[in-house]
Amino acid sequence: MGKKAKGSRKGKKAWRANISTEDIDEYFEKTTKDALSGAAALPSLESDSLFYVDKSKDIPIKRKIEKKREKVLHYESILQRNPFVQVVPSSVSKKSKEKKRTEVLNENSKSNDVSKVDDPDSMHLDLWDEKDLAGEANAKARKRSTTSLIPAVEVEPPGCSFNPPFEAHQDSLARAVADEMQKIYKKELGPQPVPLTVPGEIVAEEDKYFLDADGENENDTEEDPEHASDDLAAPLKSKTKRVTRVKLNRRARHKEQLKTQAEAKKLENLSKEIDSLPDIMEEIAKEDEEKQRRHCRRVIARQERLKSAPPRLGKHKFEPAPVQVLLTEEISGSLRKLKGCCTLARDRFKSFEKRGLLVPRAKNSRR
Repeated sequence: MGKKAKGSRKGKKAWRANISTEDIDEYFEKTTKDALSGAAALPSLESDSLFYVDKSKDIPIKRKIEKKREKVLHYESILQRNPFVQVVPSSVSKKSKEKKRTEVLNENSKSNDVSKVDDPDSMHLDLWDEKDLAGEANAKARKRSTTSLIPAVEVEPPGCSFNPPFEAHQDSLARAVADEMQKIYKKELGPQPVPLTVPGEIVAEEDKYFLDADGENENDTEEDPEHASDDLAAPLKSKTKRVTRVKLNRRARHKEQLKTQAEAKKLENLSKEIDSLPDIMEEIAKEDEEKQRRHCRRVIARQERLKSAPPRLGKHKFEPAPVQVLLTEEISGSLRKLKGCCTLARDRFKSFEKRGLLVPRAKNSRR
């Protein structure tokens, strides 16, 4: 008889051998890492022992830097002795700026306290001082301020709410419908594009030879050669008549008369203009007033335009986003039943374009 085949042991020894110890190994690894890094003691420590404000000033390093700056090189000392060598303008400006800065600091320190002049700690600024931080933040905010008249976040009319009153919702809906109809009318009444193909019948190759290119009648082209020769000979037959001395004198007298009449008319017009000087002054004053009014109207119109649309930045015009108003069937009266839509990013992008922070781009239609 052969040996019995080895099967899976189901005794106590096999059960002990198949127990997984992964969670225990992970726990030991975590405890050893915490012990080495010191993270195990962090929850028990207080915040004062973990964090502190470093108020120490490294004065010796500052003194070393100042000594290095005050040190004059050998070639500079030689050049300073020579009266004909001028100092470089850039170095002059730097030195003058440093002198002015030190003078201002000395004056401030003298006005505050005489004893603080010799103290190097007075030169340092407290980084954690709330007043200094607030002043820096205000200065940055002033620099970032833009000249746009459009607010960063525009509040929509009450008719665009998720649960609007009936009259306000009807007004917003009518405005949205008017905008859409205006786009449709502009498209219909605008110039028609040039067609790519022209409707017509195809002309055969044989019929092309019988087409009239000029469109003239054969009767017009056919003329009698005799009449044509007579017309050409007519100007040749006409002889130039001789001008007599009497005609020349008459022409000269006529020219002089015209010249005297023109001068008399010019003098008459000049006298009339001199007499009508008050009227001319009134007309000039009226024209100036009209120009001033026109200029004021243009300025006001430009300001009103800047309130609704940005200035022209690129080749594309700014197109405002359509009014986000719900239809009558979509109004549920609850935010939970409101249909979700991703309009926040689009709204912010349009706001940047409207305020003139971004250049408007062409609308790309996805294929």
